[in-house]
Amino acid sequence: MNMRDEFERIMREQREIALATTTDGLPHVRIVNFYYASEERRVYFATFKDNEKVVELAANPNIAFTTVPHNDTNEHVRASGRAVKSAHTVYDLAALFAAKIPRYQETIDAVGDDLILYKITLHIAVVTVDMEHIECIRL
Repeated sequence: MNMRDEFERIMREQREIALATTTDGLPHVRIVNFYYASEERRVYFATFKDNEKVVELAANPNIAFTTVPHNDTNEHVRASGRAVKSAHTVYDLAALFAAKIPRYQETIDAVGDDLILYKITLHIAVVTVDMEHIECIRL
């Protein structure tokens, strides 16, 4: 089993991550939609400008996440990194988000001006396909 291929498949198929931030030593976790740009090794997600996440990321951009499986399996990807504001806007990646996430274009059309796009560049990830296939890979 090629775990790099499994990583790419999971990142392509799964639509949400549980994103963990920390402020003042306290963890905060929430579910966000994401798009993975394979050639850049980057996860992109958007959030409202007035969201607590923006304040938390400004104070401490170090994050961790796991993808959220919805296919009756335990397969997922875990990684950590730094979430920083992207030079792109959600409009720049709208077609990519919409192709992955049904009805996301409606969200962008309705509130796109109120969204900030963040990026997380990945270097290492832990890929879990099942109990027998778990591997840390370098990207």
